[in-house]
Amino acid sequence: MKRSFSWSNPITGSILRSRRLRHLVTLILCLVSSCMTSCSPPSQIPPYFETLERTPIERIPIKTVLVHGQRIAYLDVGTGQPVILIHGFGGSMWQWEHQQHALSQHFRTLTLDLPGSGLSDKPDIAYLPDQMLDFCIGFMDALQIPHATLVGNSMGAGLAIGMTLTHPARVDKLVLISGLPSQVMAKLTSRSFRQALESRAPSWLVSFGNWLFGGLVTDSVLKEIVHDHSLLTPAVIERSNQNRLRPGIIKPILAVRNAIPSWETDFAPRISSITHPTMIIWGEHDRVFPMAVGEELHYRLRGSTFVRIPRAGHMPQWERPDLVNRSVIAYIQPSP
Repeated sequence: MKRSFSWSNPITGSILRSRRLRHLVTLILCLVSSCMTSCSPPSQIPPYFETLERTPIERIPIKTVLVHGQRIAYLDVGTGQPVILIHGFGGSMWQWEHQQHALSQHFRTLTLDLPGSGLSDKPDIAYLPDQMLDFCIGFMDALQIPHATLVGNSMGAGLAIGMTLTHPARVDKLVLISGLPSQVMAKLTSRSFRQALESRAPSWLVSFGNWLFGGLVTDSVLKEIVHDHSLLTPAVIERSNQNRLRPGIIKPILAVRNAIPSWETDFAPRISSITHPTMIIWGEHDRVFPMAVGEELHYRLRGSTFVRIPRAGHMPQWERPDLVNRSVIAYIQPSP
């Protein structure tokens, strides 16, 4: 039987009126629910990746590779020029479920769960940008990929930018979807994400709050990320709730959050120096980083291509895959 909840409930309401607990609930949901994945203990990786509802059901084998001693889960479909899809903060490979079929018709399409996320191992590290870049290079080396086009969403776009600045010979082209700008906190308009990034609750308290209250506001957080709320079906919300409870996911999320100042000092000031061919894709209704942020990024990256996606929020590749896939394929494919 489904339990109802009200903020005015005399027992639970008095607890959740605490600003600290509201922030800790939001912290988990706005970061983890964005990935919309399925759940599995760290020691068990399902054999197949399965899409939901909006496309014909696909079952893609989930592969693993050891990178710096950590097991990284990934998908590898198609042949030809390699394209690596990089999810955002608290996300996973399921953010790219509607890209697998379309992109694999043209490219070797690799989609990984970054360390600390999804089905990959969750080592006890600081998750600083330099460490994440080392994992990306290690992933490419393990799969014998000398260079690739990088497609990143949100903070995954920041990682793609960092790769281009630090290892330019390993990057062919860049596709940046909804991120990542300099001065992140100043440009962030999502209330939920701001509360999550500003919260400094300890990991044990966040874990407890996630277990006790996390399912109550999953729907409202997803509605900040996704513009078309009709896409938030019960199956999507359930998948998001399952991921929220994945063992070991809290500490990496808090660590990545704490590493944002390193992005601001080490990488953000150098964005304008990128000379690689770059396409920027932005949802017109992005409530995390509004359209003006994407336009500023386009201005800073001279010669970049800018694509506006109508009726889409912070994950346009998930909401409007037809438009995004068509743009990505046309941009990456070499000229005849």
